Amino acid sequence: MQKIIILDFGSQTTQLIGRRVRELDTFCEILPYNKFPVGDDSVIGVILSGSPYSVHDPEAFKVDLSQFVGKIPVLGICYGAQFISHTLGGKVEKADSREYGRANLQTVDTTNPLFKDFVQGSQVWMSHGDTITAIPSDFKVIGSTADVKNAAFASTTQPVWAVQFHPEVFHSLQGTQLLKNFVVDICGSKQKWSAASFVDTTVAELKAQLGNDRVILGLSGGVDSSVAAVLLNKAIGNRLTCIFVDHGMLRKNEFTQVMEDYKVLGLNVIGVDASEKFFADLAGVTDPEQKRKIIGRDFVEVFNAEARKITDARWLAQGTIYPDRIESLNITGKVIKSHHNVGGLPKEMNLQLCEPLKWLFKDEVRRVGRQMGMPEHLITRHPFPGPGLAVRILGDITREKVEILQNADDIYIRGLRDYKVKLSGEEARKVLAAGIPADMKDGEVEVSLYDQIWQAGAILLSTVRSVGVMGDERTYEHPVALRAVTSTDAMTADWAHLPYDFMAKVSNEIINKVRGVNRVCYDISSKPPATIEWE
Repeated sequence: MQKIIILDFGSQTTQLIGRRVRELDTFCEILPYNKFPVGDDSVIGVILSGSPYSVHDPEAFKVDLSQFVGKIPVLGICYGAQFISHTLGGKVEKADSREYGRANLQTVDTTNPLFKDFVQGSQVWMSHGDTITAIPSDFKVIGSTADVKNAAFASTTQPVWAVQFHPEVFHSLQGTQLLKNFVVDICGSKQKWSAASFVDTTVAELKAQLGNDRVILGLSGGVDSSVAAVLLNKAIGNRLTCIFVDHGMLRKNEFTQVMEDYKVLGLNVIGVDASEKFFADLAGVTDPEQKRKIIGRDFVEVFNAEARKITDARWLAQGTIYPDRIESLNITGKVIKSHHNVGGLPKEMNLQLCEPLKWLFKDEVRRVGRQMGMPEHLITRHPFPGPGLAVRILGDITREKVEILQNADDIYIRGLRDYKVKLSGEEARKVLAAGIPADMKDGEVEVSLYDQIWQAGAILLSTVRSVGVMGDERTYEHPVALRAVTSTDAMTADWAHLPYDFMAKVSNEIINKVRGVNRVCYDISSKPPATIEWE
């Protein structure tokens, strides 16, 4: 299978490059800068990412360009462009001021294949402290901005291109066109990577990998584990046993609803109500990290107890997706995020690991779910923390507090699903491109607020009480904070600008219907500096 290799030099937007390439129906792998797969004939092109380093830093990441330059097409982005210039005889110097933000390509060589169908003045996004003051002798400039002469350049003798801007980010308005020109036209991608091809290929691979063995999968109700379960079910049927643990801190009626969904999907699921154990072990605990550790420990204990009953199981399946496995590098060069595992399973179980979604980004997981005909409410379900509402209750955890938060959260989430907005232009195009069910009419699409948001939920400030008046009586009850963010991968997030009339309606309904709450606030913090969850 054809693939593009993206060498990661530590940029925060490396995953975004991968997502953009996948959107071109082309398979890609993101690898550490020094792990190019020499001798792999399926590689049709290489992209060098940005980096937090300067090429002049003693600890800067370096790669041997001779492994691929002159052999397959190469595109350097930001640091990648500077590294190409610096290594091949050009000159990189500290810029007088950091070049950051929007810029326009005032001069573009549209005869060069990298800039096919570009318009003069196209907006791009700069983000670098160094600048390329001289390019190698066998290169020529193919794009300039008012402040950056060597914004884009290409070799006259080899298939090498370099840009000092970031085509992968939204603010580079023709960035997708540039990547398409490179991946499809220059590298020759046949664009055969799709949800349909993934399902067919993966089901066949799972059948070969698993044979007649039995597999255990831990379900969470979320999209990743649910799609993994349906894929496995297509491959091995009832030889898959799923375990769904209820720790008592799921959303309102979620355990019952999810179990019903899985029944409709034909999955073999064991539902375990372990809420008594979790509540008992969490009694009096207020420290967020301790809450997480207790819930994680208890989950493993409950899951193991059920898994041991399936004595002929040979595999443990997980809904691990590609971003979980990509090695992200910090400025020390140490791995700060690597392949995660459930952990805690007894060694004597001797289970092998099966990860059917290990090559997919989150949006691709959803496309695969739709391809298999899964219910839309399962596919579009927002991410939900493993510890559940325990990390959305500030203070100790009790059944009463969980019930208060469940009721407030239920009103909020139902409101987001029910409130429809009309979109046009680029916003409408993005909705349709994401595969969200919506019909275009008169240039507009109508979607729910829920489908426009990455993640939303309510937080109970149980350590705080506020004064209120209901009827003619004074109240002294808890505030609830509402949180909604927009994001592409949860690494960064912005608060969602929800309509005032929606906020007024939801706030009024929560205060009137949820006993124990007399005030509603809205969290307008972005990530960073805040996180999506409060704990």
